Amino acid sequence: MRAWDSERRFVFVIAGTQSGKTSFGPWWLRREIGRCGPGDYLAVTSTYDLFKLKMLPEMQHVFTVLLASEGWEWQASDRIIYRARPETRIILRSAVAEGGIESATAKAAWLDECGQDDFRIEGWEAVQRRLSLSQGRVLGTTTPYNLGWLKHEVFDRWQAGDHDFEVVQFKSIENPRFPVAEYERMRDRMAAWKFAMFYDGNFSRPAGLIYSDFDDAENRCAPFDVPAHWPRIVGVDFGAVNTALVWLARDPDSQAVYIYRESLAGGMTTKDHCKRATEQIATDGVRGVRFVGGAKSETQQRMDWAAEGVPVQEPAIADVEAGIDRVTGLIKTRRLRVFDSCRGLLDEFGTYARELGADGQPTMKIRDKEKFHRLDALRYGASALLAGVGRIHF
Repeated sequence: MRAWDSERRFVFVIAGTQSGKTSFGPWWLRREIGRCGPGDYLAVTSTYDLFKLKMLPEMQHVFTVLLASEGWEWQASDRIIYRARPETRIILRSAVAEGGIESATAKAAWLDECGQDDFRIEGWEAVQRRLSLSQGRVLGTTTPYNLGWLKHEVFDRWQAGDHDFEVVQFKSIENPRFPVAEYERMRDRMAAWKFAMFYDGNFSRPAGLIYSDFDDAENRCAPFDVPAHWPRIVGVDFGAVNTALVWLARDPDSQAVYIYRESLAGGMTTKDHCKRATEQIATDGVRGVRFVGGAKSETQQRMDWAAEGVPVQEPAIADVEAGIDRVTGLIKTRRLRVFDSCRGLLDEFGTYARELGADGQPTMKIRDKEKFHRLDALRYGASALLAGVGRIHF
């Protein structure tokens, strides 16, 4: 009822498993349609499997069965629920297919299981862009799974008193159909962090989180003008679809390392990437910026960037685990600071984790390693900055 009655723009129900979150979403969305009138609306879930098995059946049951008299129809080819009079579309998509989200101009959105690892901050930002013209409202329903954007961009803002946000939390057993005996059985058998997330709907630090020592109070800071004389380096992670740049500066007095800028861009040529980087350096009014990055095998990419006037040095430390150790060392010695404006990197810090084995313990394998482009760029940059590597300057 708190979520239903809230008039805030972004309402998030963060609760235990099987607590009724998904059942609530279609009814909230139907009310927004009644308030806002004909047009497009979004219903987005984390993955295509969740779309097929969870969101779609619930939406079909509510709109095309219980509300069939209102004229709703499921159009499988377009993945929309459609009503001809007045003309209204509910566009159903998964967050892993961001292009489908970007194609709409919507009046409201329901995001289900938006706390999952596959629902990245880029998906959250894409939804907000689609709602900009109408200043549309959002309902998010999810169990917490990590300490990524849902924690930083939603929960922390709500706790700080941001009146755009409402967060409603409750346990699985707030659903009267959920067996208390099952709740207690899982409490006895589960790791405390996992039970807190999955059954109580509270954020906790997951096992396997690689940068588990990263602490918001210690490692985040408000942006400021970085003094021009501070040594700077840019870590680069190449990619045809996702090229990431992370900009670092070192305070020569305290030796603290500040991450003051990030970018993740696709669909651009090497010339475009280099032009953007040189323009940012000119805006900063600095000299002596070094670029380091790419795997050892990515010689051609470094040559291509050099040909466009931005020499990128091969990392002195190519091993992933060694690079992680360098970043961890900065965190544990309280020498790493990340600007609040680096939202994508903060999301990656909260979701970068190792796979868990059958015993629930972390393995050495990094889960979805190929998705963490900003943290790869950070490894390159931090290792080089700490080592003082290189004579190639921009």
